[in-house]
Amino acid sequence: MKVIVAEHAGVCYGVERALRLAHEAAATGAAVHTLGPLIHNPQAVEELKTMGVEVADGVEDIASGTVVVRSHGVPPAVIARAEERGLRVVDATCPFVSTAQRHAADLAEHGYTVVIVGEADHPEVEGIVAHAGGEAIVVEDARSLPERLPSKRVGVVVQTTQTAQRLEDVVCALLPRTSELRVFNTICSATTKRQKAARELARTVDAMVVVGGHNSGNTTRLAEICREENPNVHHIETPEEIDPAWFDRARVVGVTAGASTPSDQIDRIVDAIERMGDA
Repeated sequence: MKVIVAEHAGVCYGVERALRLAHEAAATGAAVHTLGPLIHNPQAVEELKTMGVEVADGVEDIASGTVVVRSHGVPPAVIARAEERGLRVVDATCPFVSTAQRHAADLAEHGYTVVIVGEADHPEVEGIVAHAGGEAIVVEDARSLPERLPSKRVGVVVQTTQTAQRLEDVVCALLPRTSELRVFNTICSATTKRQKAARELARTVDAMVVVGGHNSGNTTRLAEICREENPNVHHIETPEEIDPAWFDRARVVGVTAGASTPSDQIDRIVDAIERMGDA
């Protein structure tokens, strides 16, 4: 059985940067906390804990030391509270997320109704909403748009891990309802490359395995995209989740991974599948 890893898979620049900043903070010997999980990868978060990097639900739970802002970003008020408490703040917000935050803030400042294409309960989106002054409309797709918009001047930004198709659908639905429409495509290039490579690979293999946190939005979307091309798709975090029955009569298995999945986790999955093929 042959195993092929997608051309673009695994950790992106934003995640690598966040992990590096957390490791550097831990190396100082000071108490280090992240505001929520640094990235949506439970295994990586557990590894950080072994280095002394703990997860805090909020700034109020941190007495002293360093606070690392997660890659998904946080509302501006959270950073302000951390600084007021005398905490050292290390901002590990992904640069692509920071760009979405800035565009949302600028649109709100200039009087646009801000529409964010994304998941309302996702921490990245919650942070973008806060940068827009808390008044943004969040929609997962065009069908989620409200019947009435507050104004005909609308600005659009998008969660960095969304699909281009969802953004396009929302924009097309807004065009006839607006007099002025500004659109910022804030989907990160790493997401686009991973989605394209996953789709292409899923078309050519007998089974597809998607590696990454079950709580990871971008990994979940990779699985959704693969299922559009192949019915035999499985989203897992660890080798222990693999069922050999998935590969019955499979000659070629494809593997891809979300942008928060380190390469060593991908390697372990590939090794496990290859051993099954040799058995």
